[in-house]
Amino acid sequence: MTPPSGIDISPATPADVALILSLINELADYEKLRHESVATEASIHQALFGPKPHAEAVIARLGGEPAGFALFFHNFSTFLGKPGLYLEDLFVRPAHRGRAVGKSLLSHLAALAVERGCGRFQWQVLDWNRPSREFYERLGAQADPAWVNYRMTGDALRRLAEGHS
Repeated sequence: MTPPSGIDISPATPADVALILSLINELADYEKLRHESVATEASIHQALFGPKPHAEAVIARLGGEPAGFALFFHNFSTFLGKPGLYLEDLFVRPAHRGRAVGKSLLSHLAALAVERGCGRFQWQVLDWNRPSREFYERLGAQADPAWVNYRMTGDALRRLAEGHS
């Protein structure tokens, strides 16, 4: 997929770590979750470019200016017997919204998923984020009400890891 004129999407490099962290924090501000954003340049660098990378990122630039990013990783579907591509974060800076940056990022990732033999491309969106939900649905994505998301962090995660409930 070739993005619209003026939009360039390229894999992130180690030189982009500060930019990626800035975009993550801008996303956290938008989602009203800035208090949860504790990532550092060192942790982002390790996750993306360390000896065992856990995720990948692409940067969208519009006219050479950073306009947004997507951070993703592979998961696996036992039912399909194939990898999946999981979009952890997608963010387009407000000044660049409505200019096909988000759609270009999603199309880029969809093409990667197809190229890599993935059986699905999935992500989550906050229930109150109606503009993003409507955007995704216009592109053909469907909400999946059959699944309930669970998360374990902090003390609960440590207690379970230690065999305690």
